[in-house]
Amino acid sequence: MKLHELKPAKGAVKKDKRKGRGTGSGLGKTAGRGANGQNARSGGGVRPGFEGGQMPLIRRIPKRGFTNIFKKQYNTMNVEDLNVFENGTEVTVELLKANGYVKKIEKDGLKILGDGNLEKNLTVKAQKFTKAAIEKIEAAGGKAEVI
Repeated sequence: MKLHELKPAKGAVKKDKRKGRGTGSGLGKTAGRGANGQNARSGGGVRPGFEGGQMPLIRRIPKRGFTNIFKKQYNTMNVEDLNVFENGTEVTVELLKANGYVKKIEKDGLKILGDGNLEKNLTVKAQKFTKAAIEKIEAAGGKAEVI
């Protein structure tokens, strides 16, 4: 078999439907849209979710909860997770992202939580600290700086 002899398998390729090309084509006159009515018109049809005047499902089901649009979003990290850095390192959210400890920087920055123990003296720069985190960072000889 040569390249110029290649062709698709039998039945693999269908002919395109050519709508509105006369009654003999099989899709003439109404072009597969049926008789008159809303869906037969150009631009006709109903919006998604419309149920013909019946109360739509999205309006029938009960609504629960509340979304606070002023919610703060922080990247959080425990003090024990900071032990991976060398003594004297200045820890920022950019450094954490560069080293892969943070996937994306949330809009309100970094918050350091006080879980675990810290053995390294680090300068930690973040937007928020818990009281326990500040105590543990300073007890290890480091500094907690609020940006």
